[in-house]
Amino acid sequence: MAKIIVDPVTRIEGHLKLEVEVENNVVVDAWTSGTLWRGMELIMQGRDPRDAEQIMQRICGVCPTGHATAGILALDDAFGIEPPPNGRIIRNLILGSNWVQSHILHFFHLAALDYVKGPELAPFKPRYEADYRLPADINEQAVAIYLEALTIRRKAHEMLAIWGGKMPHVQAIVPGGVSEVPDTSKIYRFLSLLEEIQAFIEQKYIPTVKAVAGVYSDWFSIGTGCMNMLAFGGFPQEEGMDHVKKKKHFPAGTYIRGQFAELDTAKITEEVTYSWYKDDTHGNTPDVSVVTPDAEKKGAYSWMKSPRYNGEAMEVGPLARQWIAKNPDVAALGKQAFSVMGRHFARAIETGEIAKAMKEWVLQLEPGQPVCTPHKLPTKEVVGVGLCEASRGALGHWHRISSDGRTMVYNAVVPTTWNSSPRTGEGASAVRGPMEQAIIGTAVADPANPVELVRIIRSMDPCYGCAIHVMTPDKKTISQFAIN
Repeated sequence: MAKIIVDPVTRIEGHLKLEVEVENNVVVDAWTSGTLWRGMELIMQGRDPRDAEQIMQRICGVCPTGHATAGILALDDAFGIEPPPNGRIIRNLILGSNWVQSHILHFFHLAALDYVKGPELAPFKPRYEADYRLPADINEQAVAIYLEALTIRRKAHEMLAIWGGKMPHVQAIVPGGVSEVPDTSKIYRFLSLLEEIQAFIEQKYIPTVKAVAGVYSDWFSIGTGCMNMLAFGGFPQEEGMDHVKKKKHFPAGTYIRGQFAELDTAKITEEVTYSWYKDDTHGNTPDVSVVTPDAEKKGAYSWMKSPRYNGEAMEVGPLARQWIAKNPDVAALGKQAFSVMGRHFARAIETGEIAKAMKEWVLQLEPGQPVCTPHKLPTKEVVGVGLCEASRGALGHWHRISSDGRTMVYNAVVPTTWNSSPRTGEGASAVRGPMEQAIIGTAVADPANPVELVRIIRSMDPCYGCAIHVMTPDKKTISQFAIN
């Protein structure tokens, strides 16, 4: 039995090591390993809980707005406050702008080069030599759109900065709402940028994905995974303290073993059986769990924990959201939706959907009306939970605050820890993470050129920057490097 090791996997966010066992050129087992320690939550201990809005954004520079959103929703929940309509809408516009940028980034600048052959120069090389199938004229158009997408992404950042102040790491999201006040000039500027971006999505992004899907139709049956879907729901459309039950543009829910069901957050646990943490985490639910790193732990192979929902591995992301929302275009794919190409298709459809929704939301803003609700720090121990949908999937922040107004426990359960989690359980009963399950059974034509494996990984758009960070408990510098 042969082994294939890809370390690091490139054109993803962060550091992933993939190891697989191959028999007769078919993957029979897989291990996805986050190779750096995540210590971000420990930084929050003992701090003013309101620091979370800025500190937790530093988890990632690509998708910080998801963490800003989840972190601030946890504070709203802990403080017992809700933003007024203007505040809710502006938060949605900030997050939606980041979604659009992130989805375009993912397809064109991370995943597309597995199917589109670029010129013989950087950044199109080095690369695995894939089975490039696109007709020459379509391939040439796709390369041109790759370059145009860089400009469109910049404009999406500009659109976000109208309301967020800057990007990355927005300034305007605060407990109870936002600090940015809408006026007609900002609304007009936002709409002008959005219309250009929306035209790109409809005329170039979605058609390019459909062209790739048409030529690579066999990839609708590769990378199936666990077929369990989870969504926390995103973009609230009404005021209300219940993160799960309030009306949202993307609903919360689950799809497990062929059955749709309502989300029950009490069923969320995190396990560390194969993670480099001591087994005693003071409980395995996110409101109490505190990890202690153990780099010498026998049998462990990842710095990521293993979130489970009632013991089940769950895939999160655009496919999960669209499947749970029963989007007719995605539902029409049937079981083929659970695949590499199904994920790309769902993401493209979703990008068009959120752009269209933002056009409606921005026109609902009322200049002169409040954008924020005042708050006070709690005088008793409380737990705030912030659930949202980041671009890469279901994101939850759990924040326990002491009676003297300081953070006791902070946990962020991020999309990539759901998708790329290490296994749980032992032997034949082990439950592998969704990414490991998606890779097992894949045929690899050339073990020295395993493009099939990275195509599956990239279809899930992992962000290991969100899932793992390096920090020693005493915050000492481990090493310093000068990279040219």
